[in-house]
Amino acid sequence: METKILFGPVGIGSAKDAAKNLEEFYELGIRACEIPFTYQVFIKKQEHMKEIKKAAEKYNIILSVHAQYWVNLNSKEKAKVEASKKRILDCCEVGEKIGAKRVVFHPGFYAGMDKETTYQNIKKQILKIQEALKKNNWKIKLAPETTGKVNVFGSIEEIVRLIKETNCSFCIDFAHILAREKKVDYDKIKKLFDNEKVWHCHFSGIEYGEKGERRHKKTPKKEWEKLLENLPKNKKIIIINESPDPLGDTIEGMRVYKKL
Repeated sequence: METKILFGPVGIGSAKDAAKNLEEFYELGIRACEIPFTYQVFIKKQEHMKEIKKAAEKYNIILSVHAQYWVNLNSKEKAKVEASKKRILDCCEVGEKIGAKRVVFHPGFYAGMDKETTYQNIKKQILKIQEALKKNNWKIKLAPETTGKVNVFGSIEEIVRLIKETNCSFCIDFAHILAREKKVDYDKIKKLFDNEKVWHCHFSGIEYGEKGERRHKKTPKKEWEKLLENLPKNKKIIIINESPDPLGDTIEGMRVYKKL
């Protein structure tokens, strides 16, 4: 299978403008888009959901959603774990109605626990959420994301283990990997995710320090070149740009890709 890379921004505009924006994305050559429910699920009206799904299907744009930042499936407080699961499921419900393929989320924090205990707690909750998805007959997939801070669950190895043990999907955030590990070992990533035919990825420029991620920044051309030259040659790859200018940087990434 020849590598097929689909580029898209995070952001779709307001609920009422989303369908029109998808048409504009299509005209720009964009074939993916992630909808940020990172602060709230802002698409609430059924008519808007139907319009978005219809537009995404018409223009062949793959949609995903990003759940709220304040998700923690490893909280010591049961109420916070239950609230986190509800937030993810609320995103799944709307995501299903608009035809999104994945719900991306940051799984949780170590919260003073050892890494194995944290992993088992998060795995248990992901399995419970998947039971609810099955019960509702929702096809949307959970996509835990590699995270950018050393004190937050979400190393490459932890995400790969979740895939193997829960059959969930995933999000490889290359900027977060750089911030967390101070480098991106592409050979290691290709080996670990070799069995996965479709890669859902995030990418942008990033500022980081000893503890990891500080903030996203515009994506330099040379960083696009390095990423695209090092991606595997036999996958379908979706790259969502999360910089402060996600649309502009997505278009830049597409330009770089065409010249390679």
